[in-house]
Amino acid sequence: MSDKGWFSFLFRGLLDVPEEGKSHIRYRILRRNMFILMGLVTFVPLLAMAVINFVQYQSALEKEILNPMRTIVSKTKHSFELFLAERLSAVSFITFAYSYEELADEKKLNQIFSVMKREFEGFIDLGLIDSNGIQVSYVGPYDLKNKNYDKQIWFHEVQIRSSYVSDVFMGYRDFPHIVMAVQRVSETGRTWIIRATVDTKKFESLISSMGLDSVTDAFLINGSGVFQTPSRFYGKVMQKFPFPVPPVSYEANVIELLDPQGREINLAYSHFIHSPYILILVKPRAEVMRSWYTLKGEMLFVFVGGVSIIFLVVFHLTKILVQRVQEAEEKREMAFREIEHTQKLSSIGRLAAGVAHEINNPLAIINEKAGLMKDIIELMPDFPNKERFLPQVDAIKKSVDRCRGITHRLLGFARRMDVHIELLDINEVLQEVLGFLEKEAMHRNVNLNLQLADDLPRIESDRGQLQQVFLNILNNAFAAVQNGGVVAVTTWDKDADSVAASFQDNGCGMSQITLKHIFEPFFTTKKGYGTGLGLSITYGVVKKLGGDIDVESREGEGTKFIVYLPKKSEYGEG
Repeated sequence: MSDKGWFSFLFRGLLDVPEEGKSHIRYRILRRNMFILMGLVTFVPLLAMAVINFVQYQSALEKEILNPMRTIVSKTKHSFELFLAERLSAVSFITFAYSYEELADEKKLNQIFSVMKREFEGFIDLGLIDSNGIQVSYVGPYDLKNKNYDKQIWFHEVQIRSSYVSDVFMGYRDFPHIVMAVQRVSETGRTWIIRATVDTKKFESLISSMGLDSVTDAFLINGSGVFQTPSRFYGKVMQKFPFPVPPVSYEANVIELLDPQGREINLAYSHFIHSPYILILVKPRAEVMRSWYTLKGEMLFVFVGGVSIIFLVVFHLTKILVQRVQEAEEKREMAFREIEHTQKLSSIGRLAAGVAHEINNPLAIINEKAGLMKDIIELMPDFPNKERFLPQVDAIKKSVDRCRGITHRLLGFARRMDVHIELLDINEVLQEVLGFLEKEAMHRNVNLNLQLADDLPRIESDRGQLQQVFLNILNNAFAAVQNGGVVAVTTWDKDADSVAASFQDNGCGMSQITLKHIFEPFFTTKKGYGTGLGLSITYGVVKKLGGDIDVESREGEGTKFIVYLPKKSEYGEG
């Protein structure tokens, strides 16, 4: 047997359920078989995936752990270079934007420096140096005017490179700082240098933003291996770096070393392109690999936990699915019963129509005889007890009219079984439906607030089906309100193509979950006596007539149904 045939045989065998026998035993067998099948389908791939991942992850983990170190070094180096480039650009702009005379004026230089400090963080002072190394003008906290830098290394380097960024040094200021200098040669051949001092507190701030844990260290060194920022474990600013200076690489690299304490470490580093710095990140290797040992335990835990959760979910899922299958079969049986019930109602409707016609005939005779009696009594001035007989005759005629109203409404509902399009007034249809509910409204003290629009245009529709729609909605409204509640019925001319009727109550309202399902067949909140077909039928009838229905509801505030009906029917006038 092929693999495909074997699987097909297995699935058929598991999903085969005996047709005979008690229903609860059949559903129990179906649930058991579905549980086994879904368990196999989910567990076997999960087991294979776990084994493959374990093998592959073990070989790739170290590399993947080192990648974040490279990434954080690259990003932080970029932040450092951006900080330095911005400040060097500011110094360069001042050098080339102003003339020597303007920069030599300390008042003007002070104005420039004020703007410079406001726009760029970290500048301490600013000075103009001539071609002989003499500081011509100076703005800052120290007395450096006329200071001679001719013997300084940086002075000669800036003359060669045109710009210069120094290592971190203390100087007589006794705090770490760096110097930036830019040289300009004018069209006349005159040379001068703008020199600025920058505080390195921002360096430590950038390193702090790396978010390092307690065993990880990060710092700057220069090309000679001297700390430019303090290290947690290996030294302070201006002290010697205890490792060999890493080989030049402008990309982030990771190397393995032993530190002075004999610990294995991973050292990630990158040289700056335009500055004499190297960013270094140090992480103990034991700390790096600890995650692998933790991961192995966690993978086992996740696998066992995942399998347990899968079987738990499969167990409950099969239970739910089988319950829904069972409920679907029960609803199907209920639907058959509803069809039978509908057929009975149809028969009752036809019977009611026949009874109503039969009753109307004697009612017409009674009405005529009562009218004749009234005419005879009124034409005989000397008729004895005339005042007593006339009210009795009027009472007979009123009772006949009442019976006619009842049979008229009965005929209206009896005719709803057959679709009949006619030109009708929905206000009149609503009044007919409300006539059936007046007694209940009076008994329960329900306030019927009618706001029916005057001169509402007549529409082409089916009277019986509209009566059914309005009665279903009003029955729901009456069921939702307490005794003494309010049910408001409003009609209006919506637009050139349709009219609208709204039914609003101040009852219990519905949750948003219930609201999503109210038009679904067999969905009911009336446990024990509701069929769940009323609003479903209502929705279908409104759609069939070319209209639409909206509903708004909030728990504890009430519900509002809005029915939109077309003025022209696609069936045409019947």
